[in-house]
Amino acid sequence: MAGRARYAAGKPCWVDLGTGDLAGAEEFYHGLFGWEFEPRGRSHSTAMLRAQPVAGFGPVREAGWVTHMAVDDLEETVKHAVQAGGRLVSGPDQVFDEGREQGWGALLADPAGAMFGVWEERDFPGAAMHHVPGTFCWHELAVRDTEVAAEFYRRVFGWQGRVSGSYTEFDLRRPRETVTGMVEMTDAWPQEIAPHWMVYFAVADCLAAADRVESLGGVIEIPPFALPSGRVTVAADPQGAVFSLIELAS
Repeated sequence: MAGRARYAAGKPCWVDLGTGDLAGAEEFYHGLFGWEFEPRGRSHSTAMLRAQPVAGFGPVREAGWVTHMAVDDLEETVKHAVQAGGRLVSGPDQVFDEGREQGWGALLADPAGAMFGVWEERDFPGAAMHHVPGTFCWHELAVRDTEVAAEFYRRVFGWQGRVSGSYTEFDLRRPRETVTGMVEMTDAWPQEIAPHWMVYFAVADCLAAADRVESLGGVIEIPPFALPSGRVTVAADPQGAVFSLIELAS
């Protein structure tokens, strides 16, 4: 099942939201990002920005955002992930839209339990835009054992880690590109927060976006703060799905 993705293998290519209230989630993210939605059956939809696909929505019991990585061979990737200590959560599934094969997908969990998706393209490579307001721009793993995590993702995607203090940046080998980050969950992190992947969405104004989250019924989990990469806030939508907003530094 080899296929060449327009996103380089190992690079985040798509995000989707699991929600128990599709209509409510669509209303919230339309107000926050200006997304419009195209239905995909009764329980799924695609978020569109400037008539281009940027995220997927679907039903789950526990709300959350999931990052998906592009792969050249889904079956081989799943096999490597399981051999490296991960777990297959669901799939592989063949995805069709209007009779056309979009690709193959699967949901995995790393050794710490952080879930992520893998996607082998056919007709659909992933998000048509990123790194502009209203689209994903960064993906960050939070785990307590960073050495185990780094070895797992090296074996699965070939990522090479560059460590600075408690933070790691992961690079692709070819083409050489920084694609994701990893933060160590120290003792300062509450024990009830499980290891997870965090999706960052770009916004033009972080303070204004944080106000908009609250006006739409969401919650600001961590108020806006400054990083070298820009001003960031951590939010939750009305269904409890957590995500980050960043006003990227120019």
